[in-house]
Amino acid sequence: MHPEPHRVLCFGDSLTWGLDPLRGCRHGEAVRWPSVLERAFGQGLRVIEEGQGGRTTAFEDPSSPVSKNGAKALPVVLSTHQPLDLVIIMLGTNDLKPAICGSAEGAAEGIGHLVELIRTHPWHASCRMPGIMIVSPPHFRQTASGEGPRLGRQISESLRLQPAYRSLAGERGCHFFDAAEVAEASSVDGVHLEAEATRAIGVAIARFLQDHVFGAKDNRHGR
Repeated sequence: MHPEPHRVLCFGDSLTWGLDPLRGCRHGEAVRWPSVLERAFGQGLRVIEEGQGGRTTAFEDPSSPVSKNGAKALPVVLSTHQPLDLVIIMLGTNDLKPAICGSAEGAAEGIGHLVELIRTHPWHASCRMPGIMIVSPPHFRQTASGEGPRLGRQISESLRLQPAYRSLAGERGCHFFDAAEVAEASSVDGVHLEAEATRAIGVAIARFLQDHVFGAKDNRHGR
């Protein structure tokens, strides 16, 4: 009898939802990083896409008609999709909007709050607590027109997310992956991901999971 596939929740913002900066619509499943992750990993992985445009780690966006606060959404999502083996969090691009937070430290604090929400969640008695993977998003960049990233976000602050998130992951015992190592933001708006970039993240995270999370030593019945 084959074991159940590993269940992985990808919790993020428009980079996870798949906003295409070239067309202004959503990338297809063939290129969105969560769906690419599932295919690239091969058999034994079930990926749940949970991306929302504008989502923050734990901040309110007063300009939005719907809640963008990830800390409010996450407990509901965890309850809906349990059992889970791993929760991947890639957030922070919206925290860096000056009107919301604007600092890498604030984003890292928000990520830390999400980690605690996962670890203190009232999991069903039949479910064990999932592992956690923190992903720092690709850095912002100057646009082709010579302007900065959309909505006043600062490239310098985006560069500070990686060390802040890496340090947090080490302190909290979480897996860590730097998406800037394999992808860069589009020159169209300096923030979002074109098809090649989002696809590259999915492939790279699949390799990371194979090597460091669900590798050959994994025992589905007693790990």
